[in-house]
Amino acid sequence: MNFLAHAWLSHHGSDDFLYGNLIADGVKGSDLSAWPASVADGIRHHRRTDRLVDGHPRTRAARGRAPEGRSRYAGIALDLVWDHFLARLLAGDPAQQALIQRCYRLLKVQPAPERLASMVPALVEQDWLTRYADFDFTCRAIAGIGQRLSGPNRLAELRPWLEADYVQLEADFRSLWPDMASALQAPGVRLP
Repeated sequence: MNFLAHAWLSHHGSDDFLYGNLIADGVKGSDLSAWPASVADGIRHHRRTDRLVDGHPRTRAARGRAPEGRSRYAGIALDLVWDHFLARLLAGDPAQQALIQRCYRLLKVQPAPERLASMVPALVEQDWLTRYADFDFTCRAIAGIGQRLSGPNRLAELRPWLEADYVQLEADFRSLWPDMASALQAPGVRLP
């Protein structure tokens, strides 16, 4: 799961809790004492969500369908693809638009961790959370992450697989999403 899905799975909490979920990938280590308690709780919630998603049978099955030797990279790509399906399935939903605006407001007023500081302004200004509904945009975002990794862009190489497996990936997501909302006791959103 990426920003949008983490936001939905934590939207029931305070702004600080939601903010912690949004910035967790930019926070390293287990010592969260520098963060306010609600933000630290959000960071821990994000990490628990990641563990549940990564261990879910549908995520494991999707990674197993990835091209040989690309399973590690497939997990990164799938995080964004899950956001794509959520954004696409809920495009135009007033609750989704309200949540996105809440996320952007929080990301504008609170400083992002150093690891995310250069990316967060672009995320907000370019409306990534809404634009994830566009599969081409999502694939470009995946390739962009790959450019920041050392060596060849293994993430960009996954696009043909993501395109070919799109229908099955959507089925995986539709099974994964309600399981996550239930496991995290988060009042989620019903998918159409």
